[in-house]
Amino acid sequence: MPDSAISGSSARRETGKIPPPVQTRRINPAADHRKIRRIIAEDHEWSLATVPQLTELCLQHIIKNFENNPILEKLLPKHKVKVLEKLSPDLPLKVTANLISDEGYWKRCCLKCWAVCDTDNYGGSWKRMFFERHLEGIIENFIPEVTDSSVVLDAIPFCKDYVKKLSISQLLPPVKDAANLVEEDIYDGSSDTSLDLPSIDHFDFCLITDKLTNLEELQLIYGVKGCGMNFEWNLFEFTLRDCQLLAKAVNACKTLKVLKLNRSKVDDDKVRTIISKLLDHPSLIELDLSHNLIGDRGARAVGKLINRSKLKYINLCDNKLKAHGAQAIAFALTKNATLISLNLRLNKLGDEGGQAIAHALLKNSTLADIHLGSNELTEPTAAVFSQVLSQNTGLKCINLSCNKIGPDGGQQLQEGMLDNKTVVNFDLRLTDVGQESEFCINQCLKNNQERLRKNTN
Repeated sequence: MPDSAISGSSARRETGKIPPPVQTRRINPAADHRKIRRIIAEDHEWSLATVPQLTELCLQHIIKNFENNPILEKLLPKHKVKVLEKLSPDLPLKVTANLISDEGYWKRCCLKCWAVCDTDNYGGSWKRMFFERHLEGIIENFIPEVTDSSVVLDAIPFCKDYVKKLSISQLLPPVKDAANLVEEDIYDGSSDTSLDLPSIDHFDFCLITDKLTNLEELQLIYGVKGCGMNFEWNLFEFTLRDCQLLAKAVNACKTLKVLKLNRSKVDDDKVRTIISKLLDHPSLIELDLSHNLIGDRGARAVGKLINRSKLKYINLCDNKLKAHGAQAIAFALTKNATLISLNLRLNKLGDEGGQAIAHALLKNSTLADIHLGSNELTEPTAAVFSQVLSQNTGLKCINLSCNKIGPDGGQQLQEGMLDNKTVVNFDLRLTDVGQESEFCINQCLKNNQERLRKNTN
């Protein structure tokens, strides 16, 4: 094209007679999203990019209707995990008890029910913790003649496979009517220890012990927690009928290994009733009757039980045992080959009873732990224990604390320890044995501990 034509065209454009050519361009949405028309949903969590998959919708439906249609075992493992994470801990036990074994689910159930949860006492299992504490709560709040026994019986099918231990810290008595209240007011005016008060019976363990097929430990206290200004002596009464029912229940529980009945005013007659049902028990290995009212007659029954059972641990701490009771237990020890630990702390054995126990240990070689603290023992008992230290090769722990052994007794114990190679723990606090004897005994203990450590390694 000639230059004049080009210049003419430019001139015409400048004068506005010929419009400039229109330039078109495509808009790139990715380059400038602000110029795209948008729809903003009212639900800020809604997004077109996150429409739920059909699988997710199905899982949500399963979770929502789990109580009526508990589908779990048919799910794939990854789907089962998602369902268990979302299930409510308020679902009925008839649905979850025998279907769900996931520990995470039962952990959520425990944390919802109780502020403090520690699985160390439950074999590390959250499910076991839940069912044991659940059943304990039902029993501790059971009111005889008011609470329907079906409340307990209905829970047993769900709990029976998971309950190994029951620790009952209170047992409620029946609710008293107005006539009984007036009658007791008359008795309270005369004496707090009247024996004519009406009998009070508590929860009957015969309802459950034969049904709990895995129960191994039963710990009971017949009393009421936090009664405050409503305190009455008969709230802490372990009646004869209670005793008879408990003995029958324990006898029916062939899997029971540990029985603890503490702070329940168990006297000679009641302990004899219980022990009569424990003779030749196939599995019982520990009996704890501490903090009760057991005297010499009861101790004779315990002595009989020692050689008619598989007991390894006996605790009679804080009772009313004296010399004759100690002699009965000592006689049983001379013939026993299963007992490992015997706790007679806080009784009144005196030197006669202490010497009887010590003489028995000259013949017994299986007892490893003996506790005779606070028993009014003096130098004569220490003299016999000196022989025990020289001859017995089974004892590992001895406790003679809070007795008036004195310097002479301490000297005799020191001489016995020089020949001993097995005792690794010897408690002589508050015995006035003298610093020199105590120091020498501690040196012997350190040597024995070092010898034991080397043999173990």
